[in-house]
Amino acid sequence: MSTLRTGGCLCGVVRYECAAEPVFSANCHCRDCQKLSGGSYVATFFVPENSVTITGEVKYFDKMGDSGHLVRRGFCPNCGSQVFGKPEIVPGVLGIRAGSLDNPAQYQPTMDIYTASAQPWDFMNPDLPKF
Repeated sequence: MSTLRTGGCLCGVVRYECAAEPVFSANCHCRDCQKLSGGSYVATFFVPENSVTITGEVKYFDKMGDSGHLVRRGFCPNCGSQVFGKPEIVPGVLGIRAGSLDNPAQYQPTMDIYTASAQPWDFMNPDLPKF
């Protein structure tokens, strides 16, 4: 039985609900995610895009990823919170930023990715696989 995950942006204009279990979840340490977050990584869980109901307007910023594929990043045009990611390399899957969850304790990372870009001051869970 899946757990309902709800969340949204800082100002509450963008909201979402998702009942699907994550396909995978990752802490991404790439430079783009560091710049997006202003921190050492972005924590994201990925679900089938058609399992998510979104209310409110979402604006997307598109940038080519290190993979050579487009990554679309969705944010609230009012407060600027980044809430979603759509990696072209994984069609039909929507990334949801763990920090946007109403209950962030629901997030359980399964891996660290782009660890070659991780900052030396960042502590990574040694129990998670590294890619």
